[in-house]
Amino acid sequence: MGQKGQETRARLLDATQDLIESGGYFAAGLNQIIAASGAPRGSVYFHFRGGKDEMIVESLTRAADAVTTAIKELDTGSPRELVQQTLRLLGDRLEQSDWQKGCPIATVALDVSGSNDAVRQACSAAYTAWERALRDRIGSDDLATTVLALIEGAILLARTHRSREPLERAGRVIATLL
Repeated sequence: MGQKGQETRARLLDATQDLIESGGYFAAGLNQIIAASGAPRGSVYFHFRGGKDEMIVESLTRAADAVTTAIKELDTGSPRELVQQTLRLLGDRLEQSDWQKGCPIATVALDVSGSNDAVRQACSAAYTAWERALRDRIGSDDLATTVLALIEGAILLARTHRSREPLERAGRVIATLL
């Protein structure tokens, strides 16, 4: 694939990721993806023979990889500081997106995990990777799962309330656990 093809593919994935993160699975129809990406309609099936679901799965995977890398690369001296830095990054991201972009996985997971196995598996793989990255930094499977669940819930509440306060409260509780 040439440079132009790679750019078109990347634009389609970026548009898909933006749409699913802000509005979920059903906000990312092919027409919306094409309009947001500026890509020609014919390029969708050229680059993604599996159509919308293939684009969504790949977008979820890209987003999950970015979060996993961020967790691994945060320069922290302690698990508490890791969580505090993570919550600050998430809060900044929420505010910068006018409270539209919370977790890049949760919205889709809630929409279709009971009805679309390919997408559910991508969401599951994302959460598993995040739990592993946290476990590697925190040292406990149970704590990693608990921390992730608290963060995910806090993101949802912060987005809903348009406030960092749920993230700050979750951070204080997580600090007592660690």
